[in-house]
Amino acid sequence: MKKIFFCIVILFSIISFAQDDLIKGKSAPNFKLENIDGGFTELSKVIGKGPILLNFWATWCKPCMEEMTELNRIHEEFKDKGFTLLAISTDNEKTIAKVKPLVKSKGFSFTVLLDKNSDVARKYYAQQIPYSVLIDSNGKITDLHMGYMKGDEKKLREKILSLLK
Repeated sequence: MKKIFFCIVILFSIISFAQDDLIKGKSAPNFKLENIDGGFTELSKVIGKGPILLNFWATWCKPCMEEMTELNRIHEEFKDKGFTLLAISTDNEKTIAKVKPLVKSKGFSFTVLLDKNSDVARKYYAQQIPYSVLIDSNGKITDLHMGYMKGDEKKLREKILSLLK
């Protein structure tokens, strides 16, 4: 059993490093998605104002909910300094109706986008959620992070601070 677990950990590590090589340091692929209020957000129109965090999540994902609470705090702290948080829901047709009520009930102040077919998630190689992509003000991908553990937000905060300088 330990050997199987070890093999799985190795496999996920290899996949994670491969993803880093595929897009880290490259220009962020553009996209245009509907937001929860019926408008549209296009990445290329946000680039240049400051760092951007793309956070892929879903309503049924408990670690996503924990992370989004922390991300909301970071968003509130840095939004007036040029930081943008785009939370991209990967909920499908069965769960998409839960997105807006959940966001409103939690009081999240960041932009929430709907990636109903996971087209944007595929562009960014988001194979698991939560999955975050940090983009600098020039549109280059500077960091990728898969999963969430308490404390990850501290590292993210430092990375955003360095991009704001």
